[in-house]
Amino acid sequence: MNRQAQAAVMFLVGAALLHAGGTNLYLRYVKAGLQWLVLTAGAVLIVAALATAWYEWKRARTRKATQEAAQAAASEAASEATPEAASEATPEVAPEAHAHPEPRISWLLVLPILALILIAPPALGSYSAMRTGTALQHPYGYMKLPKADPIPINLVDYAGRAVYDHGRSFGGRSVRLSGFVALDKNGAPYLVRMALNCCAADAQPVKVALTGKIPPVLQPDAWLQVTGTYTARVTHDPVNNGPIPYLKVTEAKPIPVPSDPYDESWNN
Repeated sequence: MNRQAQAAVMFLVGAALLHAGGTNLYLRYVKAGLQWLVLTAGAVLIVAALATAWYEWKRARTRKATQEAAQAAASEAASEATPEAASEATPEVAPEAHAHPEPRISWLLVLPILALILIAPPALGSYSAMRTGTALQHPYGYMKLPKADPIPINLVDYAGRAVYDHGRSFGGRSVRLSGFVALDKNGAPYLVRMALNCCAADAQPVKVALTGKIPPVLQPDAWLQVTGTYTARVTHDPVNNGPIPYLKVTEAKPIPVPSDPYDESWNN
């Protein structure tokens, strides 16, 4: 792939990063705090691509001007010389040393870039969650909960308080949390959020098992907002034997997929 083609691919990559960073698409790949890095990387790639294209254009103009000057000088010298000397003075055009055509298959590198721009990939869901052990960790501490009833709380915070604080901080109040549905091989339902440190490549699930008034039909990857109460019941993840707390559901309703499907609060 020549320099012009490399510049074009670089420009497309930069445009894809700016597109992802300027919308919520980047949240499918990295945590929200890294948005500025995505935008910066996209801007740098576009500037580098434009600089490469300008350099190649300038170099081509210089090469063309040099060749035209050499041909003019040779023609002028030939017109002033005898026919025999002119034939000797006329320079032979050397074949291009690198005139081999570039392999067209290299342009297939553009396809993943176009896919990134045109197709928004889904966030990791139930398939990944049920094949990965729960990533619940012992919290360093607990933030003070609001006095509302039910308490609005994220799933990771509920799981940590339920397992390691045994639900004492809830004070008998109900809680409200959201996540996507996952079903194990026996059909048991879980509410899940994928927690991440940096990007989707290191995303791991935190699971809450559901009991109580569960909707009769649950579709994997459907998002629910559930209201319920703490229960001391705990099960263990068959993948890594990690603890999975239960929530006794009193109400459940479907919700749209949030703009940020990942939960990064576990590592804060």
